Amino acid sequence: MDMRLRYFLLFALLIVLPAANAQNPAAPVSRQETLRRVEAGIAALQQWYVPQTGLYRSTGWWNAANAVTTLVDAMRAGEPRENEAVLANTFAHAQVTVPKPQQVGALTKMTGFPGFLNDYYDDEGWWALAWVDAYDLTGRPEYLAMAGSIFKDMSGAWDNTCGGGIWWSRDRKYKNAIANELFFSVAASLARRAATDEERKAAAEFAAKEWKWFQSTGMINQDHLVNDGLIIDKDGTCRNNGRTVWTYNQGVVLGGLTEWYRVTHDDGLLTDARVLADAGLAHLTDENGILHDPCEPNSCGADANQFKGIFVRNLGKLNGQVQEARYRAFFAANVASIWQTDRTESNQLGIVWSGPMAQMDAGTHSSALDALVAAAGER
Repeated sequence: MDMRLRYFLLFALLIVLPAANAQNPAAPVSRQETLRRVEAGIAALQQWYVPQTGLYRSTGWWNAANAVTTLVDAMRAGEPRENEAVLANTFAHAQVTVPKPQQVGALTKMTGFPGFLNDYYDDEGWWALAWVDAYDLTGRPEYLAMAGSIFKDMSGAWDNTCGGGIWWSRDRKYKNAIANELFFSVAASLARRAATDEERKAAAEFAAKEWKWFQSTGMINQDHLVNDGLIIDKDGTCRNNGRTVWTYNQGVVLGGLTEWYRVTHDDGLLTDARVLADAGLAHLTDENGILHDPCEPNSCGADANQFKGIFVRNLGKLNGQVQEARYRAFFAANVASIWQTDRTESNQLGIVWSGPMAQMDAGTHSSALDALVAAAGER
């Protein structure tokens, strides 16, 4: 079925959502009040920050890239620019440096020079997007150069297994959604921003073939939801592995499509993005429109606790382009629920946005804070 026809059919189904959400309508909150909440949330987030490492206590290296992105987006939305110093500090201290690449079992440790590289290409992708975002805010060329160097490393993971795409890690055993969505988003971002025509052209070529490949893999299932990755059969054929639909897989692609639209001006990309966004709202929210991952409340670990904010952040990026009332209503409902039911007295935010407070750390907090930032000002 043609993607645009599928969009209109899905949209027809989604007209029931306002009726469901009417059971728990979010009271209108002024932008000034939303920004006040963002300011309180940023202050709480920075209680976890460790200046000596540029990272955050209680969470991992890749999560810190998302926290940096939250800081940048908050400043773009209207927060004071004082946290630019945090960006510079993290840029200086959070890079990975070891003397040379090392072979450890099946993995090649490719962290032999300064940079934001490790053994997992999705980890690298988060940092590339963080530095693109920081560049947009500050104009500092070293941030854009770092994103370009990360992208160059990620592009080396592309091969013809499964007809294309990049591997999840340097052991080259798994091709999954998140690494490829991030690669697409970084490529599309650099196609608009890279310093030279040659670099922009190379990034654009990768963005075009990544999106074409991603659509062909079957990772987007019949419900327009993104499963985790691919099974590589013994005969070399590849197929959807049917594994968990995580909110971040449903989200990162939205930001990538928005960036790629800004390069190509192809309206079909925004249609594709709406299909995926609307499927996420239809299938990944509860009866009140509040977003959830299936691991909640106690099984999300140090990774999945970050996922929902990534979806909302990228939906905010899409909505900055398309301005849909249903997306603004989604932001409002989730922000109201987070603030009322998933917040401590110290303004720390937990993992279950519908409450009650459960797991809480820097990852859950920065994830929920992404929702507040999205409500404060889509881009």
